[in-house]
Amino acid sequence: MAVVSANRLELLQIADAVAREKTIDRGIVIAAMEDAIAKAARSRYGAETDIHAEINPRTGELRLARHLLVVEQVDNPAVEIDLIGARRLNPAAQIGDSIADTLPPFDFGRIAAQSAKQVIVQKVREAERDRQYDEFKDRIGEIVNGAVKRVEYGNVVVDLGRGEASLRRDELLPREVFKTGDRIRAYVYDVRREQRGPQIFLSRTHPQFMAKLFAQEVPEIYDGIVEIKSVARDPGSRAKIAVTSRDSSVDPVGACVGMRGSRVQAVVNELQGEKIDIIPWSPDVATFIVNALAPAEVVKVVLDEDRERIEVVVPDAQLSLAIGRRGQNVRLASQLTGWDIDIMTEAEESERRQKDFAERTTMFAEALDLDEMMGQLLASEGFASVEEIAYVPLNELASIEGFDEDTAQELQNRALAHLAQVEAAFDARRRELGVEDALRDVPGVTSPMLVAFGENDIKTVEDLAGCATDDLTGWTERKDGETVRVAGALEGFELSREDAEQLIMQARVKAGWITAEELAGPAEDEIDAEADEAGEAEA
Repeated sequence: MAVVSANRLELLQIADAVAREKTIDRGIVIAAMEDAIAKAARSRYGAETDIHAEINPRTGELRLARHLLVVEQVDNPAVEIDLIGARRLNPAAQIGDSIADTLPPFDFGRIAAQSAKQVIVQKVREAERDRQYDEFKDRIGEIVNGAVKRVEYGNVVVDLGRGEASLRRDELLPREVFKTGDRIRAYVYDVRREQRGPQIFLSRTHPQFMAKLFAQEVPEIYDGIVEIKSVARDPGSRAKIAVTSRDSSVDPVGACVGMRGSRVQAVVNELQGEKIDIIPWSPDVATFIVNALAPAEVVKVVLDEDRERIEVVVPDAQLSLAIGRRGQNVRLASQLTGWDIDIMTEAEESERRQKDFAERTTMFAEALDLDEMMGQLLASEGFASVEEIAYVPLNELASIEGFDEDTAQELQNRALAHLAQVEAAFDARRRELGVEDALRDVPGVTSPMLVAFGENDIKTVEDLAGCATDDLTGWTERKDGETVRVAGALEGFELSREDAEQLIMQARVKAGWITAEELAGPAEDEIDAEADEAGEAEA
């Protein structure tokens, strides 16, 4: 009896020790032991036998039992028992019941004990992985501290105390070297559950690593008074961070810089001397971009909101400063603001403006049969196309100095006649290319587009409906180590991918592939109703 008690006590002591060491629940370890003992028992009583082991978590007492199904006629004695045999064990037994037949204790053989040990190790390892995944999956976006456990081919394995994390070579700052035992700070950007356990991925180059470092150093950011709007980094070299304040009495840039630069210097030291430009954010896009291009001075900005591009004019002497070494300054400003930025000097902008003016003058003179002076007058008034002259209110044309209503009316008549002539030429070319009439009725399709479709063998509504967005806008691909641009059918039309996709979807409606209702999607009130239903279901 003393031996049995010692064994019972030993089972619970082992369970407690493993639970403490692996920081997992004691019940999980006891359940793993029960599975292991049941597996060892099956090696003695037969693999088919449905054996269950149960360890009392308070006393450590072990009970073994095999479960048998009560049947009329026994086909497999390992898992079945007849009604007579079942009623010897339980007088109330019925057909279809499951009966537990208690088994006597026995000594495990060496092989059975080894097999049981493997089951326990496997179950404990799985529980440890689940605990580690559950702990770190909610820490994505945090900064963690750890010690370098080992370095493998430049990749650093970091011991976080309750788990291991991977810091790949391309997530390290340039020329950054760590040795075993070094302390390290990094940003958790992903946690994935994989076959060999949860994979925790760290980064020191991620833009949000810098943002979190500022949040640790600047109390105003941690408290939510100062907000980081965006971050752009060239890791190890230079970075830009845009900040704004929710309290007009707090200077966001000053708060991030700190007394004598103490706060920003702490971040710079952690990032191995990476230079940081702290930019005041502005809701006005032009102002924000001018700030982002600091330290360069900006003379003028021209926004193209449809294409999310902006042209920035700088003094001739400031061009290299605005672009930065290897385009670094303008690239970071573009990442920070989310806009494509074209930089030109005042001389280049003046030359281009003169060229545009000359081209528009010539275009008006030829299209409307005017002399050069009249063409120049229209171009200087800001007109950019014949369509604008044809459809602008008559009083706007008549208000130009030197014009009267008769002159304005004549100009509009000539513009309309020119557009009709151009339209007729496009229509004739479209017919010549064999483009069907129905394609004209697709919303968004213009006569020049019809000619372009014909030249690219898109001749029916079904042809357009079967296109991919890239077929219209073009795409880039790698050939022989070089990036090659492949032109789309509507190359040169300055069509966005969204516009191209809309054209294709309208063609699919026209072809009967989808309905207009399906294209429009659920109405707002339907979406609100679905959201309300989902909320009620959760409640």
